[in-house]
Amino acid sequence: MKTVTSTDTPIERLAGSVERVTFHSEESGFCVLRAKVKGHRDLVTVVGSAASITPGEFIECIGAWHNDRTHGLQFKARQLKVVPPGTVEGIEKYLGSGMVKGIGPHFAKVLVKAFGENVFTVIENDPEKMLSLPGIGKKRVEKITSAWTEQKVVREIMVFLQSHGVGTARAVRIFKTYGDEAIIKVTENPYRLALDIHGIGFKTADVIAGRLGIAPDSLIRAQAGVRHVLQEISNDGHCAAPVETLIAESSKLLQIPDAILEEAISEEIVSENLVKEEIEGRECLFLATLHRAEVGVAASMRRILEGQPPWGAIDANKAIPWVEGKTGLTLSSSQGEAVRLALSSKAVVITGGPGVGKTTLVNSILQIVRAKQIKVTLCAPTGRAAKRLSESTGLEAKTIHRLLEFDPKSFGFKRGRDNPLETDLLVVDESSMVDIALMNRLLVAVPDTAALMIVGDVDQLPSVGPGAVLSDIIDSGKVPTVRLTEIFRQAATSRIIVNAHRINKGEMPMKADGAELSDFYFIPANTPEEIHEKLLQVVTERIPKRFGMHPVKDIQVLTPMNRGGIGARALNAELQMKLNEKGEPKITRFGTTFAPGDKVIQIVNNYDKEVFNGDIGQIMTIDEEEGTLQVDYDGRTVEYEFGELDEVSLAYATSIHKSQGSEYPAVVIPLAMQHYTLLERNLIYTAVTRGKKLVIIIGQPKALAMAVKNRKSTIRMTKLAVRLVE
Repeated sequence: MKTVTSTDTPIERLAGSVERVTFHSEESGFCVLRAKVKGHRDLVTVVGSAASITPGEFIECIGAWHNDRTHGLQFKARQLKVVPPGTVEGIEKYLGSGMVKGIGPHFAKVLVKAFGENVFTVIENDPEKMLSLPGIGKKRVEKITSAWTEQKVVREIMVFLQSHGVGTARAVRIFKTYGDEAIIKVTENPYRLALDIHGIGFKTADVIAGRLGIAPDSLIRAQAGVRHVLQEISNDGHCAAPVETLIAESSKLLQIPDAILEEAISEEIVSENLVKEEIEGRECLFLATLHRAEVGVAASMRRILEGQPPWGAIDANKAIPWVEGKTGLTLSSSQGEAVRLALSSKAVVITGGPGVGKTTLVNSILQIVRAKQIKVTLCAPTGRAAKRLSESTGLEAKTIHRLLEFDPKSFGFKRGRDNPLETDLLVVDESSMVDIALMNRLLVAVPDTAALMIVGDVDQLPSVGPGAVLSDIIDSGKVPTVRLTEIFRQAATSRIIVNAHRINKGEMPMKADGAELSDFYFIPANTPEEIHEKLLQVVTERIPKRFGMHPVKDIQVLTPMNRGGIGARALNAELQMKLNEKGEPKITRFGTTFAPGDKVIQIVNNYDKEVFNGDIGQIMTIDEEEGTLQVDYDGRTVEYEFGELDEVSLAYATSIHKSQGSEYPAVVIPLAMQHYTLLERNLIYTAVTRGKKLVIIIGQPKALAMAVKNRKSTIRMTKLAVRLVE
C-alpha cells in the first residue's frame, strides 16, 4: 500500500524477517538490519529504531526508500514493530542469538528440532517437556523459563520506555529493580529512575516525565531537580552547598522561576530529604544522608576518645627498646615520639607520605599492644589496600565492607551500634580514601571500650565519595595526630619517593641523569599528539624491553581525564587494539568491546559480587551460549551477565582518581595543558605514589610545572571539623 505525503516521498509498509543485525545501539535504540523481504531477491537494509532486536524476529515497518550515498538503497523506517518469529528457521535464529539465557545456538537447534513452531508454547506452558531432550536438565529448564518470563516483561517495559523516548539496555536494570511493577512506578514518578537506577540520569528521567505530561514548572519536577543538583554537587566531594548556589544551579538546569525552587527546597526540608545548616556564617543545604553521616562520625569520635586505652598504662621507655629488639629496627626520634603518643591515646591519627616509616611505626605499636593480649582488627577501603596491609603486618586485614559484614538482602551492614565489632583496637589504613558515609558506618560499630588508629596520607586526593574525613579530623585538633616527614635512608635511594616529596613541597621533580636505569623519568613532549604517540611506544615497547615488565599486568596508565585524545577512553581503545587484538570471542555492550585477556575495572560498588569501585581484573572467558563473562580479580573469579557490563570498563588506562589505594609495578602518566583545570599538586602526587618500581611522566613541561605549583585544591564544603570541636 502506498500513500503520498506532502513532500512527495511515498510512504510504504514493509514486512520481513531479520537475518542479521548489522548495528544496534542499546543506548538510543538505533539499528541497521538486513532483512529477508517478500518480492526482493537480495536482503534489504532497514534503518530504524528498536528497543531490542534479534536475528529471526519478524519486523513490520512504515517508512520510505532512500538512496544513501555511501551505503546504497535503504529502507528508512519511521515506525518499526517487532513480532516474534513464525518460521522454524526464524525461531532457531531467534533462540540461538543469546536473547534467552540458557539457550545458545546448540540448544536452539535441539529445541526447534523437537518442538518445531510450538517451541514458544512449550517454554511458556509445558517447560517440563524440555527435560526429555539430551543435555537439558532441571537447572537449564529453570534458567530458560525464568529468562523467558523476564524477557517478556522486559520487552513490555522496553516498548513502554521507547514509546516515551528511551530505547535502552537500562530496561533490564529497571525490571531488576522494580520487577513487574516497573511501568506503574515509572508512571507515578519518573524522577525516581534517576535516584534508583545506575546509568539513568536526571535528564533521561526528565524526558520521560515530559512525555508523560508532567509540567516543566511543576513542584514534583522542581523537587527532583533540586535534589539532583545537590547530588551532583556531592559527587564533586562536597557534603553541602550554599542555598544561593543550589538555587542558581537548579535554575540553570530547570529553567523555572526561583520562587518555585524555594518552595521545592522548603518541601524537601519538610520531607526530611534536605537539612539546612550554617557553615562559616552561610546558609547551606545538606542531603539528609550526608548530614546524618557527619553528625554520626563526630558523635562516634567523641565517644571513642573517652576513657582509657584498653591496654592500660604502658611505660614507653621500656616498650620502645623491647620492640626494637624484637624487630631489629631502630626507631627514629620522631617515630619514638609517635609510639609514646599512640600508647597514651585512645584514638590516634598517623599520617605521612611514602618512605617515612608509617609501616614500621604501625607494626611497632601493634607488637607492643599485642603483647598485652589485645585483640587487634585491621581494615582498609579496598581489596588491594587490605591485601597490602596484611602483607606489611603479617596479620589478617579485611575490606571495611567485609569487616562490617555487608548483607545484600537488606542492603545494610550486620555490624553497627547494636552489634559492634569484637575488638580492642581497630586500625584503618588508607583512610584518605574513606568517604563520610562509610566512615560513619565503620565508627558506629567500634565498641565504647576499644581504641582506634587511623592511618593514611592526608596529602593524597580526598575520597571519591563526599567528605574530607581524614583532613577534617586532623584539622579539628581534637584527635592526637602524628605527622611523619623524615624520609628514611633506604627510601631516599628511590627517585619515586624523593620526587613525590618534592612535588608535595611544590618543587619540581629531579630528572634522571646518566646512563644507569632510574625508577623515575620525565619525557618531554610538545603537543597532546606527541604525548599520545610516545605513550603508546613506552607502554607497548620500551618498558617491556628495557625493564622486562608485562605491558598488561605490570603497567598502568593513569591520566587526569576520561575524555580527549589522552583521556582514559581513547587510550583504552588504542591500547586494547595494540595489546589484545587477537582476543576472541569479542562482544560489544554499552558502547565498549570486551574480549578474553582484556584488563577491566569495576566502576560501581557491587555488594552482591563483592567487587568495588576501582577493583582491577582481567577477563578470563566469555560464554556467548550462556551470555556470561568471567573476570579474575586477584585470583577471585567473578561472573557478569552481559546486561551487567555497564558496571565495568576497560582499564589499560584509568583516571588518577580511580587509582587511589592501589599500587602498580609501573605507572605512566600523560600530562598536557588541555588538562589545565585538573592540574593540581595532590593529583600528580597521588599518581606518582602509585608506582612501586617505575614512574614515567610524559608531558608538556609547562603542564607539570603548573600541576606542581597549583595547590588551590578546591576546599570541600564540609562541617565535620567544626562538629568535632563543638
